[in-house]
Amino acid sequence: MAKLFITLASLSGMLAVVFGAFGAHGLRNRLDEYQMGVFETAVQYHFYHALALLAVGVIALNHPQTMLLKSAGWLFLIGTVVFSGSLYLLALTGVKWLGAVTPLGGLAFIAGWACLAAVGWKLLG
Repeated sequence: MAKLFITLASLSGMLAVVFGAFGAHGLRNRLDEYQMGVFETAVQYHFYHALALLAVGVIALNHPQTMLLKSAGWLFLIGTVVFSGSLYLLALTGVKWLGAVTPLGGLAFIAGWACLAAVGWKLLG
């Protein structure tokens, strides 16, 4: 499990850098201020949760069979795809209904953090 989440975190972080650079250099003159803000929010949360996923992988090095830890990792990954993915698409396409999907990714992030908190409480308590 550690290998999988560390690899996914690294790939996610790499993509966040690619998307951030693409936004800063390739989209700056193509998107309006609102769309650029949406894109930047997507990149910001993408980065945060790449790091959260990395934390899951590092913790899994010593606690590989913790179900809550696995849940946290998958929820962070799902949250990134749904939250940041829907915002990337919203910014690039202007399709407004994608904004209705974004909170589902936010809920996945919240659940992931709750699972990670429970892991910390259980392992360190």
